[in-house]
Order: sequence, then structure tokens, then C-alpha cells
Amino acid sequence: MLNGFRDFILRGNVISMAIGLAVGAAFTAVVTGFSNAFITPLIGLATRGTGDFSKAFYTVDGVKFPYGLFISATIAFLITAAVLYFCVVVPMAKVQNRFAKEEAVDIKAALRDCPRCFSEIPAVASRCGHCTSEVEPDPEALSLAKLPAQQH
Repeated sequence: MLNGFRDFILRGNVISMAIGLAVGAAFTAVVTGFSNAFITPLIGLATRGTGDFSKAFYTVDGVKFPYGLFISATIAFLITAAVLYFCVVVPMAKVQNRFAKEEAVDIKAALRDCPRCFSEIPAVASRCGHCTSEVEPDPEALSLAKLPAQQH
């Protein structure tokens, strides 16, 4: 039982996930610190607040509602999401698109009927597989399959 647990922990993807979580937590702390140190005070100055917008609150019937904390957390989230999107998601999509192979065209997918025996044959065929008579391949199917036009 412990051997299975040890194999699970030492598997590469679990360790990679743990490292990713640790880096993500550190990145979140940096973004939160940046947001609290620079962005939140700038918003406080722009709104003629006291300068530290994260301490803003209002009181209703003696209950304190610290809406500044929520706004600070929202700003930190938006900064984190934007950085991750523009620095991770967009570049990875470009890399995947660059290395993505073109979809292979199934040259047998397009079918037509043989003009002599009326059996279904591939549109790129130059001879019927059923009656062996010669037929003209469909030029559109040849171009889709990137095959040269056949000369007789």
C-alpha cells in the first residue's frame, strides 16, 4: 500500500503540479503586493480617498463593510489573470498553432459512383475497384488530396 503511494508521489506529473502550485502562490503574493503597494493607493488618490484604498469601509447599523479589501483583491485577480493570459496562454497558443500539423485529408472520404457499374468508388480513383473500368478522377478531389492531375 505504501509502495503505491510512493510511486504516485514520485511520478513526474505530481511533482510538476506541486512546483506549479508553489510558483503560482509566489506569483500571486507578488501581484497582491504590487496591487496593495502601488495600484490601490493610486486609486485612493484618484478618488480623493485617504491614499490607502484597501482600508476603505462603510458602516451600516454598527456593522463594518470593508469594500476596499474586495476592490484590492479584484484588482490583484485582474492583474494576475491578464499576466497569465498574455504571458502564458497567448504564447502557448502561438506555439501550438506553429507546430500543429495540417489535418490529413482522407482521400477515400469523398465517394462517387462508377459510371459503368454504379458502385461507390473514391472520387480520386482512376480505375473502378469493382469492374476495373477506367474513370476520370474528380479534379476537385485531386486538388483537396494534393495529388497531381493525371494525364492520359
